[in-house]
Amino acid sequence: MQEHLGFLNVSSAVVKVAAWIFLFLGVIGSIGILTGKAASPMTEQYGSWIGWIILAGYAFLFFFLILIAKIADLLVKIINKINK
Repeated sequence: MQEHLGFLNVSSAVVKVAAWIFLFLGVIGSIGILTGKAASPMTEQYGSWIGWIILAGYAFLFFFLILIAKIADLLVKIINKINK
């Protein structure tokens, strides 16, 4: 199990960075849609409230990815505790 600790640490860091990137892009995109600066076929059909749905989707993705990273961190701690 020790050989997988490096992979778990790196993958946890990569997933955390990806989660923050997704949240940033989601916030920027939804603000653009809410303010009307980003034209989209969805805003023409449904209005600017679709920005709130997009923001909620990206927030869910953020929390899901952070949860996965926390589980990987927990696995590293468990493996280290078992090997002591």
